[in-house]
Amino acid sequence: MKKIFFICAAIAVIMSTYSCTKLDVPVESQYVKSNFPVTDADYTALLGTIYSNLSSSYAVPYWRMQDMSTDEAILPARDGNFDDGGQYRQLHYHSWTFDHPNVISVWQWGFGGINTCNRIITVINASSSTAAKKAASVAEVKAMRALYLYFMMDLYGNVPIITDFPVTTQPTNQPRAKVYDFIESELKAVLPLLPAKSANAATNVSQYGRPTKGMVFALLAKMYLNSGVYTGTNRYQETVSMCDSVQANTNYFLDAKYRDIFLPTNGPAINETIFAVPYDQQIPGNQFTRFGFFYYLVNAYGFNVGLSIAMSTTPEFYNRFNIPGDDRTKTWLAGPQYYPDGTGGFTNQPVYYPTGTAGVPANTQINIKPDLILTGLKPMDLGNDVLNAQSEGVRSIKYYPDVNIIQATRLNSNDVPVFRLADIYLMKAEAILRGAAPTTINGDAQTPLTLVNKLRTRAHAQAATSIDLDGLLDERARELSWEAWRRNDLIRFGLFEKEYPLPVMGGKTDDLKMNTDPTRRLYPIPSTELKTNPNLKQNPGY
Repeated sequence: MKKIFFICAAIAVIMSTYSCTKLDVPVESQYVKSNFPVTDADYTALLGTIYSNLSSSYAVPYWRMQDMSTDEAILPARDGNFDDGGQYRQLHYHSWTFDHPNVISVWQWGFGGINTCNRIITVINASSSTAAKKAASVAEVKAMRALYLYFMMDLYGNVPIITDFPVTTQPTNQPRAKVYDFIESELKAVLPLLPAKSANAATNVSQYGRPTKGMVFALLAKMYLNSGVYTGTNRYQETVSMCDSVQANTNYFLDAKYRDIFLPTNGPAINETIFAVPYDQQIPGNQFTRFGFFYYLVNAYGFNVGLSIAMSTTPEFYNRFNIPGDDRTKTWLAGPQYYPDGTGGFTNQPVYYPTGTAGVPANTQINIKPDLILTGLKPMDLGNDVLNAQSEGVRSIKYYPDVNIIQATRLNSNDVPVFRLADIYLMKAEAILRGAAPTTINGDAQTPLTLVNKLRTRAHAQAATSIDLDGLLDERARELSWEAWRRNDLIRFGLFEKEYPLPVMGGKTDDLKMNTDPTRRLYPIPSTELKTNPNLKQNPGY
């Protein structure tokens, strides 16, 4: 089922681009009013391009902008390797410019998705299908358009609102609050026409990776929780209401094992997933798992391809994983390494560096160190010796690498959640801590403490005895690490500009310093867009 939208999107592209030299034949190689869309298969093929675009950049460029701009993820250089023109240190130190490759590509990805949605709406409206089928399909497309626009509003702030296809006039920026209002109104309008998660497994498979009522409730909850950032007006009670609307559907519930949510075999069988981006070997886009592995562990883990040694987390972020018994701590590679036991734990058999590894004595156990010690010789560079620099930085195996990964593509089959029930619990808990009234849902009188402890119980972590906002932010770090919400969280807590200095070796200094200007809470309008559209105005500070 993960392949369905990718395959249908490919069919749609083939059909829309096929041409021939004989010009007097009936038009059958493209979608026109007389031949498309009619059947469910027609609509699936048409809508597939929305989802193939989403998966193309969500798990790498978009994720980098949301998590590598924080303490949660860092991709340091190793004697110049992995520097890639400085783009990763620019994200980490908030020194990006309007021509940063991710700033440009993610804008084009997001508004490309919006343009695709607008094009598809015109095709649906011009079709000969029934009014009910048209309305349901347009609702699905508008929900996806709202999601794309939310991503753009969150990253870039004052962005255009584009609903026409084709676009006949160059758009202008709209105030962020106006974009917020538009997204909210669109989501409320389509809500009655979207399906709810069902108790029927086959139905849920067909809905998986597509918008549902639950997705709309979750997105509205996220918007209301951040409303003070987006509009200057807090809406915490409405956050609680949307979280309760998700929970009212008892087909959403926590899965028994935390690690199962993120394995390559995840998918519709995960009960707490509200909306996810599907990936597999035929749906390109998910390579970020392999960036964070440790090269010398591949044989011990049963992989036959080379995986990276580069991306990790900062010591400060990893220090939050300090609760006794917490399964979430096992999602990191840290300390002396042992063979995996296949069930999320490790054996007592050490993993040694392969015999003959340059500069490593025989029978040396792999030991991954949390600290990142800069040499000071090159910007954000750790050096490249095996026993020290290469083993610095705790790695994430939350999205456990796919055993079917191949060297040619290095793609992973782990679907990446956008919204899940655990986040709903934490958003509700935070909204109550910020002043909203507690509520009872399905007979459960929920408080911030009980909501946090639901997640700790699932993770076999020691229960919390109290919870405040600082503790709640740490709990979000533990539960939602590498799920592309850290930047969003830190901005809301007023901590996005907090420096995370790295240790320096030998008294040398790294010339790079973090830009702590609050204007960095927004990314700049890309240089490419400003050149082609004079109606766009740059964000402050750029």
